[in-house]
Amino acid sequence: MASFNKVLLMGNLTRDPQLKYLPSQTAVCEFGIAASRKFRTQGGEDREEVCFVDCSAFGRTGEVINQYMQKGRPIFVEGRLKFDSWEDRQGGGKRSKLSVVVDNFQFIGGRDDGGGGGGGGGGGNYNRGRSNQGPSDDYGNDRSAPPQRREAPQRQQAQANEPFDDGEQFGEDDIPF
Repeated sequence: MASFNKVLLMGNLTRDPQLKYLPSQTAVCEFGIAASRKFRTQGGEDREEVCFVDCSAFGRTGEVINQYMQKGRPIFVEGRLKFDSWEDRQGGGKRSKLSVVVDNFQFIGGRDDGGGGGGGGGGGNYNRGRSNQGPSDDYGNDRSAPPQRREAPQRQQAQANEPFDDGEQFGEDDIPF
């Protein structure tokens, strides 16, 4: 049977990240995210449901999160679920916990955002598998160079028997949200 383990979360940090190192000198950053969901009940009452998730990021990903993030800051993470179980030392019972292991992430908001909110662009992003040759977006474009504004090509009327494809490429500034 096939399986798929992928998690996408966007929320605010519930505490400052804590950076530790394994005996192998691999960095491990632990932090929590609060992801909320707003909805309206059948009675018309507005409600908010908050889900608190513990996350771990390893290596350079963890070091970057620890360096730039703090409690209250919004973040978008992509990773996988991890299930841990152990014997409780005090009570002797079996304990378990579900957490997220972060593969990559993206900062949400600008440099000076103190927290809250969480919409808007990104202050930067980081992918664990990407080389660190300078700032770039998800498509490998160099972010250190000033953005080039392109003029959209003129749309031509499609022939009745041809499928519509004008080859127009949209830039980051063309997206309405």
